[in-house]
Amino acid sequence: MVPAIFAVALAVACDQNTGAPPATQTTSVPPPPPQTMVQIAPDLPPLPPGINASARPPEVTKAVYEFAARHPEVLKYMPCFCGCERMGHKGNDDCFVAGRDAQGKVKDWEYHGMGCEVCIDIGQQAMQMHNAGATVAEIRAAIDKRYGTDGRPHTPTPKVPAKASGTSQH
Repeated sequence: MVPAIFAVALAVACDQNTGAPPATQTTSVPPPPPQTMVQIAPDLPPLPPGINASARPPEVTKAVYEFAARHPEVLKYMPCFCGCERMGHKGNDDCFVAGRDAQGKVKDWEYHGMGCEVCIDIGQQAMQMHNAGATVAEIRAAIDKRYGTDGRPHTPTPKVPAKASGTSQH
């Protein structure tokens, strides 16, 4: 009896690898949805795996990722102080977004931000200040004051240009 069960199990496993329906099964069952990917908005790609184990509560991390996706005009002027400049990051937006398409929509997420308290905290502060009406220049000054006072190295983030330093737009 055991060899027969093993033979059926082997046949099913082999048929799953080829994509052909197994001889002992007449209907196919769709695979379960991926448990590790989280969709935060219909117009954004799913977040990288690990959101439930992120450095900050998942709802905070999700909000910062969405803010990074929707407001590169803010986060590209915010330096990061976690050491990620060694990874080639230029600003806090690079901690969350790895690539955008020609229209500026996120096509790839950066995993680094999910596991880094500093990245998330900078993104969250920028998001909160932006949502409260602060200008990009005001946000940058607050980030520099909070994180840059001890001479820590940071990303080579450009200064806020005069045209971007005006009133925050939501």
